[in-house]
Amino acid sequence: MRTNRLAVYILITLLSASCGNRSLKEISLIELTIPEVQNYLLNGQISCRSLVEGYLKRIEMYDESSGINAITVVNSQALNKAEIIDQMIANGELLPDLFCVPVLVKDNFDTHDMVTSGGSIALVDNFPPDDAFMVRKLRKAGAIIIAKTNMAEWAFSPRETVSSSFGRTANAYDINYVPAGSSGGTASGVAANFAIAGLGSDTGNSIRGPSSHLALFGIRSTIGLTSRDGVIPLIFDRDIAGPMTRTVEDGARIFNVIAGHDSADPLSIPNMREHDYMEFLDINGLSGKRIGVLRALVDHEDADEEINSLFTQALLDMESVGATIIEGIKIHRFSDLENEIKSCSSFRYDLKRYLQSLNTPPFLDMKILLDSGEYAPASEGGMEYFSQFPVDVNPEKRQDACQLWPHNILRNELLENTLIAMAEANLDALVYPTWSNPPAPIDKAREEYRGDNNQFLAPSAGLPAVTVPMGFWQNKLPAGLQILGRPYSEGLLIQISYAYEQNFPHRRPPIGLGLHSLANDLLN
Repeated sequence: MRTNRLAVYILITLLSASCGNRSLKEISLIELTIPEVQNYLLNGQISCRSLVEGYLKRIEMYDESSGINAITVVNSQALNKAEIIDQMIANGELLPDLFCVPVLVKDNFDTHDMVTSGGSIALVDNFPPDDAFMVRKLRKAGAIIIAKTNMAEWAFSPRETVSSSFGRTANAYDINYVPAGSSGGTASGVAANFAIAGLGSDTGNSIRGPSSHLALFGIRSTIGLTSRDGVIPLIFDRDIAGPMTRTVEDGARIFNVIAGHDSADPLSIPNMREHDYMEFLDINGLSGKRIGVLRALVDHEDADEEINSLFTQALLDMESVGATIIEGIKIHRFSDLENEIKSCSSFRYDLKRYLQSLNTPPFLDMKILLDSGEYAPASEGGMEYFSQFPVDVNPEKRQDACQLWPHNILRNELLENTLIAMAEANLDALVYPTWSNPPAPIDKAREEYRGDNNQFLAPSAGLPAVTVPMGFWQNKLPAGLQILGRPYSEGLLIQISYAYEQNFPHRRPPIGLGLHSLANDLLN
């Protein structure tokens, strides 16, 4: 591969200017964090352009050749954005919180400068007129959106990440396994160190499941705390968007920027965010916490024994640093409610509202796609199911009317019963495995889909939950610990997960994707 002359110039300049500090030869993109990269930038050890170029080179070198296929399109303006940051640093200007943080964004977030396909070949040429709320907030904070990531078509599948627009994404730890769905592209891309952080969306699983399968921190916020504006909907009164990162601190930094009220989101509630989520980063944050074990999501009949062993060890570890583990937690009518609560199948209606926001939508009704066959075979069941509901009738007014959040009687009962159970035991949080089974083989994603605990409780009750790495199944495939809290307790969940991560670090990068320096990444 021919070396870019500007990259060589930057390389020589920075190596000459290192003056005893770490040189570019010693700075690796592998597991690089936000504070680390910003320190390097401020100390003159790297430039923003060289950093972004390094990540783009990694994508070029490893994404397709490794078989991961996490990236859909790269941002042609990324290097220009990086040069603006470099100029700001050179001028001594006040820098925003996320200056020069390379970010991957799931392909259902609107980006005015990159295709947003939602995983559908029908939108493969779709350039939205503006950015999603979260994308806009990240750019304003100085982050650089360097690429979009593959997703399950229309976010239909929690099992696997297959789109008709860009194909199948594999697990970065072993391409013979799934990364879960639907944010599998973001998960594998961040795990493979193609950027520092990523954005995903979660209707029932899709931030926490892929994060668990890829040894990441992922957060699903309380419904109302974060905006979904500009994110292609799946089920609007369950959808959540948010960060997926390699460290809890990086996740908190991203969350600090994107959390907050947005009048364009009808479920957004003002004045509910913490002033600064960074204040919750306390290594002793588990001391004195009362952690309840929700055995209903642990003791599955087909739960993997090794995953349960990792979970048991996580409980012992939390206890060893000051937490009190409370067993016997039961939520009244939990199983009954999870069977009785039905998701409002509003996708056809919600999608049309999204498509109408585009300047020149290629179609307005998903039924057209079903009839045309323009979808991946894996999406056929979802296409047929959702197409049976009316496209122009508000779900609350159709013949089989939905009770939408926050006015759904059964979902509110589940929320109330959960809060009562937590109050009776004086709990700070509930815990359970994010998945009770390891990732499924990629060629048996449907047949061996089991152990997904993400569909329960958090989405239905509108509660916040995070996942943090708790170890590796057979020492090769990641497993996650899920921590769930009361409404708007994201700060507390960050505190608990940060303390667990710092005291018991389980994250490690996938092998075979380069462990060398930024200098080598630029020169390859």
